[in-house]
Amino acid sequence: MVANIEIYTWSSCPFCLRAKGLLNKKGVSYQEYCIDGDNAAREAMTVRARGGRSLPQIFINNQHIGGCDDIYALDAQGKLDSLLT
Repeated sequence: MVANIEIYTWSSCPFCLRAKGLLNKKGVSYQEYCIDGDNAAREAMTVRARGGRSLPQIFINNQHIGGCDDIYALDAQGKLDSLLT
């Protein structure tokens, strides 16, 4: 089964670029929601992320993972690959 990966980003956000780089390195497909300047989309993301307003916000199979540091921490702990498959 392929994981459903969603990431909310801003186009110029270095943390967003770094998180997408990790996903690209893992060779997985993801749905990106670039919400530059879209306050309604940001509010919807914040609700979905249970108050998380920073970017990126990452979801795997509808589970809130968190941001860039969180996905890198999962990878360092050896837990990310199992979520991606």
